[in-house]
Amino acid sequence: MFKNAIYAFGATTLFAFIGNSSAKAQQAGPVKGLKDYYSSYFPVGVAVSPQSLKDGKKSVLIISQFNSITPENAMKMGPIHPAENRYNWRDADAIVAFAQANGIKVRGHNLCWHEQTPSWLFTGDDGKQVSKEVLLQRLKTHIDTVVGRYKGKIYAWDVVNEAIDDDSTKFLRNSLWYKICGEDFIFKAFEYAHAADPNAVLFYNDYNTERPEKRERIYKLLKRLIEAKIPVNGVGLQAHWSLFEPSEKDLEATIQKFSSLGLKIQITELDMSVYPWEKNRRDKLPGESDAFTAEKEQQQARQYAMVFNIFRKYKDVITGVTFWNIADNQTWLDDYPVKGRKNYPLLFDQNLQPKKAYRGVVKF
Repeated sequence: MFKNAIYAFGATTLFAFIGNSSAKAQQAGPVKGLKDYYSSYFPVGVAVSPQSLKDGKKSVLIISQFNSITPENAMKMGPIHPAENRYNWRDADAIVAFAQANGIKVRGHNLCWHEQTPSWLFTGDDGKQVSKEVLLQRLKTHIDTVVGRYKGKIYAWDVVNEAIDDDSTKFLRNSLWYKICGEDFIFKAFEYAHAADPNAVLFYNDYNTERPEKRERIYKLLKRLIEAKIPVNGVGLQAHWSLFEPSEKDLEATIQKFSSLGLKIQITELDMSVYPWEKNRRDKLPGESDAFTAEKEQQQARQYAMVFNIFRKYKDVITGVTFWNIADNQTWLDDYPVKGRKNYPLLFDQNLQPKKAYRGVVKF
């Protein structure tokens, strides 16, 4: 179904209209994509929705540029398992089918998180909070079912997502998972995932990993997992970055720190906001500009070029880089942290054309 839809534009749609929109360029020959530039380094992926796969131009762009995809939301616990005895497989199945039809790898995202988690998980029939034993059994059933369904089709999973607290004076996030289970939910999630698919590569995934105070706490967690012989294989650096961070020094220090544990590293959710980092949601301020100026465009190109230079330098430990969304016409950063403030964080613009940042990434 998906393969036929993808080629609905005709045989020339995979030609070099990307990067040059002239009619002449459309006949130039097959486009060289990010996956081709980085074929000797690591897979280059992108987060997708089922809707983006049905969009002919976007599906062409995905196939031509990327060789790995991550479901942006379709495999998170809330969307895929909204009730204890009900699973929504349609969207996740569609993404996996698209990938298989086009020879694209799939990263599963994610099995255990404090957000987008259905409320039934933590509540018993009596309306009260469940015990640790009940919650861990529900987590096991969820992981057995989801990982088992895609065994052999999904090569890697983000098993536990964002378990470290944002407060630098604390260690683990005080989520319902932690309140009910303590740190055991993290240990057990990896054990359950490994049992469900022993060949899958299992990641702990988090943001702000390059900030020294958070990096140290993530390292502490990973070291404890390894010492307890928990089957964690890698760490995912979400890489929701900006024109202003990370610095080259902090990024290299992060890669060196985590790789010293013998773990694989993947860049799992890469985008480059044109605004400084903010965590808390807020309204757009009167007169606040959201123009993508020439200066910002140049800054972004330099920042992207810098981080990819480091990725290439550490290709022996970095085993994948995934962008979080396809192009600037649809990005989660348009609604977070400032709703309605346009952002321009990706390599392709609102018309799906490559930006200066794209050229900075592929010219090496």
